[in-house]
Amino acid sequence: MTFFLAVVGVLGVSASGPIMAATAAPALAIAFWRNALGAIIMGVPAGLRGKDQFRSLGRTELRWTALASLALALHFACFITALQLTSVAVATALVCLQAGWIALFDVFRGRPVAAQTLAGLVLAFAGVLVITGFDVALSPEALLGDALAVAGGALAGLYTIAGGKARRTMSTGTYTTLCYGSCALILAVLCLVFQKPVIGFSPAAWAGILGVTVMAQLLGHTVFNHLLAVISPLVVSMIILLEIPGAAILAAVFLSEALPAGTYAGLAVILAGLAVVLLGQARKKGTGRPSGAEDPLPPAPPAPPALGGDVER
Repeated sequence: MTFFLAVVGVLGVSASGPIMAATAAPALAIAFWRNALGAIIMGVPAGLRGKDQFRSLGRTELRWTALASLALALHFACFITALQLTSVAVATALVCLQAGWIALFDVFRGRPVAAQTLAGLVLAFAGVLVITGFDVALSPEALLGDALAVAGGALAGLYTIAGGKARRTMSTGTYTTLCYGSCALILAVLCLVFQKPVIGFSPAAWAGILGVTVMAQLLGHTVFNHLLAVISPLVVSMIILLEIPGAAILAAVFLSEALPAGTYAGLAVILAGLAVVLLGQARKKGTGRPSGAEDPLPPAPPAPPALGGDVER
């Protein structure tokens, strides 16, 4: 059953990029509806379990949740915009640098980082240079998309760190309801400021918005949060790396997306670098010493989580 759920989760998150790239709606609007629907889906069962879990929250939990919400909103704005400027495969790979950014943040915070982790970071970011070198030759738009995707990965790392802090004492249902809801409010304000419509789309666009909510938010992120209760975060993180080739394959099949051979080489280098980062974390944990970086995903709560909890795309 665990293997089956892992396959479902990989397919869910891999479909995220291709679906959003094919959805004819503003990036901010897609992000708004994805989070608004996610908050409603999470809020109903959380509300049925009682309101005390929301009333008992302290200032620290609310501050970390607010930071996570802001980072998530900006992550979606960057990532979905990147999908409309560069290829799905490249945007997905650059956003998947999330694990590398978390380790890099620890370097800036003065935390000990394993030499293997640093080597993996260098390798992963070398892959970024390979990809952007080919995108410079394609178009300035593709290069801008790359930059937004890299920023989206860094924001996803910040979101994961903040979410991990908040979820130490919050259930998945409570956290995701507040985080998704706050994220949707921030995105609604951004839509208003930048004059992006949130209604009036074609039936095909609404189908895309519903599709990314079901596939990525529920079948993807929800499944991985469930798996966090039965297998280690490290293993889950390794499984999620399959999103990089998964998104590339789906984009090639359904969007006829063809990339230069050098771009695929860059994708492989990023994938290898991230694998080295995660294996370095595993080695540090195996020796009982502090890990070079926090877990790429927030730690699982004591009880198996209910629906929700973004991993992030």
